[in-house]
Amino acid sequence: MKRPVRTLLLFVAMCLLGVVFAAPLLFMFASSFKRDDAIFANLTSWSAFVPDAGWSTANYAAIFERSNLPLFLLNSTVIAACVVVGGVLVNSMLAFSLSRMRWRGRRAVLAVVVALMIIPFEVIAIPLLSLVARLPWPGLEQGALTWHAGWFNSLHVQIIPFLANAFCVFLFYQFFRDIPRELDEAAKMDGAGPWTLFFRIILPNSRPVIATAAIVLFIAAWNQYLWPIMVVQGEAARPVQPGIQQFFGRSNSWGQIMAYASVVTLPVLAVFLAFQRQFVASVAGAGIKG
Repeated sequence: MKRPVRTLLLFVAMCLLGVVFAAPLLFMFASSFKRDDAIFANLTSWSAFVPDAGWSTANYAAIFERSNLPLFLLNSTVIAACVVVGGVLVNSMLAFSLSRMRWRGRRAVLAVVVALMIIPFEVIAIPLLSLVARLPWPGLEQGALTWHAGWFNSLHVQIIPFLANAFCVFLFYQFFRDIPRELDEAAKMDGAGPWTLFFRIILPNSRPVIATAAIVLFIAAWNQYLWPIMVVQGEAARPVQPGIQQFFGRSNSWGQIMAYASVVTLPVLAVFLAFQRQFVASVAGAGIKG
């Protein structure tokens, strides 16, 4: 097969895949501006994927009036921001020690990290639930420091267990290995220690993989559903994903449900679009090697 024909077929296949992935999003966004009867009126035509002539923002106004969506958005933003910042720091530090330092047991730890990548969260959810139910957490009562057992109904129970991410550790590890070791040797000749080497040499040269890890951690934290359902019973610490299920039980308006889903989806799209160039550079440069 000639190269131009192969390129054309690849382009057509990519366009078809793009349409398959974009169509549900376009339908969701378009439906969020329609009345309920207009959403299902023309499902067999392209008009289902664009707002109609009678479009309005009434569905968006309704979801903010009928639910605690601002609070849920704030909770998810705090959780995702803490997981991204703390996760990038924790995972990159472990990857740095595995890729740039020599110590006994390094290969065993790396093997454990790789093994953890194939274990689904559902396997460890119950043991983790039992653990956080017994862990103490400090608090203030009448100006005195006290310790409470259990992390339930809090933001930190949705943050701390997800700071370490095996996939991100391996991603950092693969990228750090490709950074020339001559940089380490030159820095050590100038008296740089491990911390200086990590913060001033390795991290500044790792912006693509940092962006990739940030996207992975943000999406994972923003889309958490099972764990918040297990550890959060009230609305004070509830994130957006369990919130949409609660709203679905209160409202039978598909326009409002689509508006809620659109508000929840927009931050994920915004983060990916903001870091997509670094994401592609990281995957293309470092690769995900087995």
